[in-house]
Amino acid sequence: MENIVNKKECGWKSVDESRKQEIFHFCNEYIEFLNCAKTERETTKIVIEYLEKNGFRPVEAMTTLSIGDRIYYNNRGKSVFAAEIGSGDITDGLNIIGAHIDSPRLDLKPNPIYEDVHLSLLKTHYYGGIKKYQWTTIPLAIHGIIVKPNGEKVDINIGEDENDPIFTITDILPHLAQNQNNKKLSEAIDGESLNILIGSIPDAEKNSVKENILYLLNQKYGIREVDFYSSELEIVPAFKARSLGFDESMVASYGQDDRVCAYALLKALLASNNSLYTKVAIFADKEEIGSRGNTGMYSDVFDYFINMLLDRTNRNFSGALTKTYCNSRMLSADVGTGIDPNYQEVSEKNNSSFIGFGVELNKYTGSRGKSGASDASAEFVAFIRNIFESHNIKYQVSELGKVDIGGGGTIAYILAEKGVDVIDCGVPVISMHSPYEVTSKYDIYSAYDAYTAFLENSEKVKY
Repeated sequence: MENIVNKKECGWKSVDESRKQEIFHFCNEYIEFLNCAKTERETTKIVIEYLEKNGFRPVEAMTTLSIGDRIYYNNRGKSVFAAEIGSGDITDGLNIIGAHIDSPRLDLKPNPIYEDVHLSLLKTHYYGGIKKYQWTTIPLAIHGIIVKPNGEKVDINIGEDENDPIFTITDILPHLAQNQNNKKLSEAIDGESLNILIGSIPDAEKNSVKENILYLLNQKYGIREVDFYSSELEIVPAFKARSLGFDESMVASYGQDDRVCAYALLKALLASNNSLYTKVAIFADKEEIGSRGNTGMYSDVFDYFINMLLDRTNRNFSGALTKTYCNSRMLSADVGTGIDPNYQEVSEKNNSSFIGFGVELNKYTGSRGKSGASDASAEFVAFIRNIFESHNIKYQVSELGKVDIGGGGTIAYILAEKGVDVIDCGVPVISMHSPYEVTSKYDIYSAYDAYTAFLENSEKVKY
């Protein structure tokens, strides 16, 4: 009778010293990854480097595909699809895991640089759901590219090296903040006030700080002010990813939504054994702003990639793409919310995830009345449970906060609309969308184990 109650228990309780060191080693490498992959372009570059070192080749270079072939598709340097051909017919379905590699941040406006009260600043436009006050008075770095009309690309990465300058957004001193203090938290910092302080020395000739900054940029990067028009420059926290806690059991870092799942997926793809079903990994862009655009999952580029697999395995008959999707299974590898001891009132404990209790499954997301949700079927949830339980993978099933509080979404519904069986499966996070998010090392490794087991699965969902 003792097994009839679902007892939630911290995963660390069953971890011996050898397993603990394995988890810590995995997460030390993850921390190194986070410190190098702060934008979707940087992440794409690193993902492709990993893939190529492990035998993956551009799919465009392949005319035919056979069992065990490893291929990838680089979508404009900002998203990646990768696959390993299985022993079965592709139209019998794929094992798909999809993560996203963009994170909330600040983007520079097209005309960013200006001068006011003898200081030079950059205008920004925030990207994704942020709390604006969290981005003031912290060290910031600038990452991205500037592309000149002749096609020359200038890579920018300032603020990460210890010898680099950093940047910041100023805030009003408490002595004069009476009006600010009387505003709602969401209104205390205006979006148009998220301006980056970048300099204070004027040039000798025109006494202009802005022109002195432009001169310095021209000397170092060969750019002019007009070149900001064709740039993608992102402002991200200059914090380093670090182990958190006296016991070093957690990771604190910017961008863990969703690079924590992307990293676990990448490592699982490389480590998993051959399976009956073709394995597909998605590293998507634009999720934080609705997955629109040609590097987001709403575009037809993913269909194009799967069609290339069908073409090169000689299985692209009429209706083959739809049949493939309708027979496929997917984990939407996005983070969930971990219950925060300081803000328990927004969570319903019985249906919340706890940090260190294993990978998180969300049967549905959406908001309030499941608006915008992809709701996995009971059969598919049972199918995933069987994989995890047979591999002794610790998991928890939860919701994203109380019913009437709010909600959120992932790319799950986009693939579900194509006919794929999908459920959200990721790492619970505390302080999600903040400049410094928190995860458990145990949960990170659980995600790696879960993704590996799913990719290797050779069973079908039974209805």
